[in-house]
Amino acid sequence: MPIHSTAIVDPSARVPDSGDIGPYCVIGPEVEFGEENELISHIAISGPTKIGSHNKIFPFVSIGMEPQDLKFKGEKTRLEIGDHNHIRECVTIHRGTTKDKGVTRIGSDNLFLAYSHVGHDCVVGDHCVFSNSVGLAGHVEVGNWVNFSAYSGVHQFGKVGSYAFLANNTAATYDIPPYVTAEGRPAVPRIVNEVGLKRRGFTPEQVRNIRNAFRVLYRSGLKLTEATEKLKELAQTQPELQIFVDFIERSQRGIAR
Repeated sequence: MPIHSTAIVDPSARVPDSGDIGPYCVIGPEVEFGEENELISHIAISGPTKIGSHNKIFPFVSIGMEPQDLKFKGEKTRLEIGDHNHIRECVTIHRGTTKDKGVTRIGSDNLFLAYSHVGHDCVVGDHCVFSNSVGLAGHVEVGNWVNFSAYSGVHQFGKVGSYAFLANNTAATYDIPPYVTAEGRPAVPRIVNEVGLKRRGFTPEQVRNIRNAFRVLYRSGLKLTEATEKLKELAQTQPELQIFVDFIERSQRGIAR
């Protein structure tokens, strides 16, 4: 991996021959890179951190630093990042804490726009888009193909289901189920994220089934337990609804309704 003369790389960092570390980057101890990563310039990475392959990281990004948690006492926790992520200017991603998993995990093929933040012990899936200044508090779980508009945020221990869409300035204080578009402060699911589902290859019939499930949950007047039982019945012949059911049953903070 070509290393610019102004970059500082700790001897214990595992750096392959491929890729590029640009000017004024600082790579700390216990940092491990996969193949073909590109670090543009002025990037600080602290360990223990493991970064996969083919990631592109832009200036003034801070990765793997100590968590922003007053309970943290210097324990050895870590950060894991997958492949093919684009991490834009001034993004911050912190390591985990021993009060939870001990690790923050980022999947693959995600786009983090400028000033977005991923707090300690978060788990982020694949193919997500974090627009400018999106913030995840600690212990947040995000599924796959989730889109966050600018300035949206998720409360600590919150969950956001796969294929969800959070509008700009949305504050998710409760869990946001899969497939829905949520907006407001606090966030309220408004409609099904039909545009996102069509882009991901869902058939018209599947979209109709998801739209019907949304009505059961949000427009039928049923209690949550009653709506969940109805969704379980529908999921037996409409498998695309199973992640909807699983998400509701896993929710600890409660879903936004």
